Amino acid sequence: MENEILKNAWQYYYYLAWFATIFFAIKLIIFSVFGGDGSEVHGDFNTEIDSDPTFSFISLQSILAFLMGFGWMGYACLQEFKFSQIITLLCAIGVGIVFMFLTAFLMFSVRKLEKNVKKDKATAVGKIGKAYSNFSPKGYGQVEIEINGQLMVAEAVNNEDEEIKAFDPVRVLKVENELLYIKKEI
Repeated sequence: MENEILKNAWQYYYYLAWFATIFFAIKLIIFSVFGGDGSEVHGDFNTEIDSDPTFSFISLQSILAFLMGFGWMGYACLQEFKFSQIITLLCAIGVGIVFMFLTAFLMFSVRKLEKNVKKDKATAVGKIGKAYSNFSPKGYGQVEIEINGQLMVAEAVNNEDEEIKAFDPVRVLKVENELLYIKKEI
C-alpha cells in the first residue's frame, strides 16, 4: 500500500501544481484589474492615495507561488528526471521557496510604484475657485479649487460677514488646519 502511494506520488505533485497555478492566475488577474487585493478602487477626481510598500512575505499570492513551484518541480523530478522521492521532495521545496521569495519581491516592487499624492492645501492661497455649497456668514461649506494642479473639492469657511451662494467665485485667503478660509470674489 505504501509503495503504491509512493509510486503514484507524481499525481499529487501534478494536481497540486494545477490547482495552485489556476488560483495563482486568478489572484494575479484580480491584482492587475483592481489593484492590491481588489478591495479598493479609486475613481474620484480628488482621491488621495496612500501607498504602503511594506514587505509582506507571507501572503496568499506567495503561498500559491510556493505550491505552484513545489508541484511543478516535484512532478518534473519524478516524471522527467526520475529522481528518488527524497531528492524530489528537497528539489520541490527549494523551488517552491524560490518562487515564494520571487513573488513576494515582485509584489513588493509593484506596490512601491503606486502613486503617492499628498495635497498641500497651502498652494491654494490667493487662488480663485467657486463655492461648491452655500456659505452663511462665518459658516462652513465646500469649495471647488485647484490644489497642486489638480481640481478638488475642499472644506472651507467663509471669512466674511456676507453670504456666499453656490457657484459664486471665491478667493482663498489662508489655510489653517487643512481648512481653507475664503471670501467672495467680486
